[in-house]
Amino acid sequence: MRRVLVSFAILLCACRERFPQEKDDAAVVPTIAPIGPEARKEANDIFAARCGTCHGQTGEGNGPASSGLNPKPRNFHDKAWQASVGDEHIQKIIQYGGAAVGKSPAMPANPDLLGKPEVVAGLRDHIRGLGK
Repeated sequence: MRRVLVSFAILLCACRERFPQEKDDAAVVPTIAPIGPEARKEANDIFAARCGTCHGQTGEGNGPASSGLNPKPRNFHDKAWQASVGDEHIQKIIQYGGAAVGKSPAMPANPDLLGKPEVVAGLRDHIRGLGK
């Protein structure tokens, strides 16, 4: 029994290190991540392909898949919302999805971006730019 418990503890620690806690802000990309031209292009492509489906290509929350969603996707042009959230919050949603910040689980996570801090920062900047 002890061997089973030790094995479980080792496995649990290994999984926690490989997959950081969704609600752990330390796992979120720092806001100072530099954004090169390649990362910015990838971020714009990702926004068009993934985010635009629900949030719309212009970020108004009116994408083609938004009609059946409740709650409706965020309108990134909303200046009150833009002022109410920090960069870390936006990055956390991008990486871990809506459920990670107490919002709709319909907003999916993007685990493939966990190792791409420049791309996440580029997406954050894109979203911030829509609120201006």
